[in-house]
Amino acid sequence: MRAALALAGRGLGRTWPNPSVGCLLVRDDGSAGGQVVGRGWTQPGGRPHAETEALRRAGEAARGATAYVSLEPCAHTGKTPPCADALIAAGVSRVVAAIEDPDSRVSGRGLARLREAGIPVDLGACAAEASELNAGFFLRVREGRPLVSLKLATSLDGRIATGSGESKWITGEAARQRAHLLRARHDAIMIGAGTAVADDPELTCRLPGLTGWSPVRVVLDGRGRLPLSSKVLSTARNVPTWLVTARGGDAAHREALGRLGVEVIEVDGEAGRLPLDAVVRALGNRGITRLLVEGGSKLAGEFLGAGLVDRAYWFRAASVIGGDGLPAAAAFGIIRLQDAARFQRLDVTPLGNDVLETYGPVP
Repeated sequence: MRAALALAGRGLGRTWPNPSVGCLLVRDDGSAGGQVVGRGWTQPGGRPHAETEALRRAGEAARGATAYVSLEPCAHTGKTPPCADALIAAGVSRVVAAIEDPDSRVSGRGLARLREAGIPVDLGACAAEASELNAGFFLRVREGRPLVSLKLATSLDGRIATGSGESKWITGEAARQRAHLLRARHDAIMIGAGTAVADDPELTCRLPGLTGWSPVRVVLDGRGRLPLSSKVLSTARNVPTWLVTARGGDAAHREALGRLGVEVIEVDGEAGRLPLDAVVRALGNRGITRLLVEGGSKLAGEFLGAGLVDRAYWFRAASVIGGDGLPAAAAFGIIRLQDAARFQRLDVTPLGNDVLETYGPVP
């Protein structure tokens, strides 16, 4: 099952609005662990599904094999036939699934269909790992919003820039490469208009071999102040770019954005202040399951204050900038310590002279 989960991880950032699933087909050949006859993972855009890919690679060898699947096989007909039916038709002898699919179109029906066909089903192997891997898909199904990851790159004292605004580069090359990998593993990346104006970033994945894995770029621009000449807008025909703004803005500006290939998403809110709950639901409605929030300080503070940060990736450099530097998160109304945003540390990874700390919600 852990091998199936590793296969599923290959699709993160590429399969939305579908989950990223891995499937391993194993025949008992008398050796320890058996013989792997087919591997598959969800392909870009969510099709073909992992089971279909594994069965295609296995061919006739799938008959009598055990299928290890990181998520319950689907039982509904969408743009592809049900995977449960494909497994039955292929003649697998057993199915081991990590976790049920909460999608109301599946939700136990795939497992039931397999059992009705006389195929033994085991459920629960590596369930916690499977739940974590597809936490974004599950959140979108259950709450209508994506998993929100906040990425910060700071000095030891939590500063993202000097008092003059200089921020390149606080962290080293290894940390910056890992940050690009984070981009590749998310469906969308978000910044505020202030950061877009100040830094004029590309917001793409520039790792060798992963340049085609850039996520959808999302800019929050309640006032419509981001210049059309900015890198993120002027390259919208090369990398999908969405601009979220307040409903009822300048129609001529919206038309100009449309000519550049930018998709404009309007939400109810005052100019300059967009309600984040409405923003993330708008992204969820468009299929986004994993959102990476990169900046800046104001946006980080707003997400933390709204209680919408599900994961935090904190790149910390071995330097100190001091109190006149720009803090990682702007003020978001904390007066009492008991009201502070709290997380549990999940992992610590050394990256050269820097450190990446990964945080998740407190149980």
